[in-house]
Formats: sequence, structure tokens, C-alpha cells
Amino acid sequence: MVSWHHQEWNAIWAFLIGKDFGAFPAYMLAAVHPERVSGVITLGIPFMLPGPSAARNQQLPQGFYITRWQEPGRAEADFGRFDAKAVVRNIYTLFSGSEVPVAAEDQEIMDLFDPSAPLPPWFSEEDLSVYASLYEKSGFRFALQVPYRTLNVDCGITEPLVKAPTLLIMGEKDYVRKFPGIEDYIRSGAMKQVVPDLDIIFMPEGSHFVQEQLPDQVNEFIITFLGKHSA
Repeated sequence: MVSWHHQEWNAIWAFLIGKDFGAFPAYMLAAVHPERVSGVITLGIPFMLPGPSAARNQQLPQGFYITRWQEPGRAEADFGRFDAKAVVRNIYTLFSGSEVPVAAEDQEIMDLFDPSAPLPPWFSEEDLSVYASLYEKSGFRFALQVPYRTLNVDCGITEPLVKAPTLLIMGEKDYVRKFPGIEDYIRSGAMKQVVPDLDIIFMPEGSHFVQEQLPDQVNEFIITFLGKHSA
């Protein structure tokens, strides 16, 4: 999602907003073309350089969901046992929690779903139907290919630097914070070595889907950031 800031002749400056894996292209564009980016806002994911070290799968259990979904054909077989609406329901229910989804050796990720679990209160049956209708048309193959199966591809950047003003919005109850090293990376200030002009907002009740869960608050943070850096 892009908010155009200023255009003069052939120069365009933009604010980039990326949620989850959308943070990767936002940060990379700002690093590669700093002259084109006025600011970066990401939700749920701090700066991480795409490549072999991005997911750190070796530090996570065998049944970690990213590891499972990176394996060609495995998620397709898992998802294929259900219709699109059930898959979307399962994902929203599983991934709105504060724990990292990890399957046992004899399980697949969809097996972790509890059929009696209600949808999150901020995600309606109407929302579910709309989302599911999109995947009924497209399937899940591309969503698995990008980003999961391209996450470890070396992006060719060795010393990234994001000079643009940056805002990271994280939910305190986002399961991503429990990935190895993520919490310390964010709170210790280490991220500022790559993104020096960084502000971080932690939302106490926020989940991984914070923009859907608390849209008014998230919009307020974004508008405030844009106003601060648009002059």
C-alpha cells in the first residue's frame, strides 16, 4: 500500500506501508532507492534481510509452520483436505494467538485447528466469506510460493541501510515476537543499526492481525506519522 508524497518531473517520493511479509519489499525498496522513499511503516515484522538467515528455521522446532510451508507440495496437500473457507478460518484462528504455530511430528499445520474455536471477535463471518472467495479463485499456491518459498533466496544486498523515517507497529500479543532473537532485536535497539530513524509502537492487546483487530488506533498512528514526515 503506497501513499504518494510528492511528484516533480520524473521524481516520485512515496511512503511505503507493509504488513507481515509486505515489510520485506518496503524495506528493500527504501534501502535500494532511498531517493524515492519518504518513509516506511511496517506492521508485525521488523527489518530482516531476505536470505538464508531470515527465518532461522534451524533454531525452531521441526513442525514450525514456515518450515512446513516451505516444503514443496506439503502445504498444498494439507490445505487440499479442506475448502478455501475452512483454510482461511483455520489460519485466522491459529495465527491470531500469541503462540508460534508448531505441529507435532505426526501432524500438519491444519491439524492444530480446534473446530470449536470461534473466529476472533474482530473478524466476522462476512469477512471470512469475502477472503475465502478470493482464494477460491486463485488457490493458495502463489501465496505459499511468495513469500515462504522465496524467503531464503539471497537478495544480493550485504550492507543494507534504510535512511527514511520508519515506524514499526507491533502487537504485544503477536506470536512473531517469540521467534528466536526477535524480541531482543527490537527492544535492544539493534534494529536501529540498519534503520537509524526508527520509532516503535507496541500495542498491548495487539495480535499479528493488529490492523484488522484495532484499525482505528493503527490508522491514527499511521496518519500521525505521515503528518510528521510529510513537510
